[in-house]
Amino acid sequence: MDVTIKDLLEAKLYDSEGALLSDALRHLLRSRPDLRIKVAVYRYQHDDISLARAAYLAGVSWQQMREILLEQGVSLRLGPESISEARAEVATLRKSLQ
Repeated sequence: MDVTIKDLLEAKLYDSEGALLSDALRHLLRSRPDLRIKVAVYRYQHDDISLARAAYLAGVSWQQMREILLEQGVSLRLGPESISEARAEVATLRKSLQ
């Protein structure tokens, strides 16, 4: 494909390069669920996010995310370590159930 970022911006299809990249990333992750899962696993391992948040990012259920992590040899961190972490987990679960 010979269309460039510059072409899309000059055609006024996006307000900014950031908006264009955000849209492109959103479409990429929709069409490639394997990438969403890989990013969720990475974030779970490196960013100290909860299992519920990782599941939300991956677009899978909590149980599926748990299985994915176990299959990849990732140690699970079960249970919140603080009240604020517990509240954040509940909020993420509620959001994913909607």
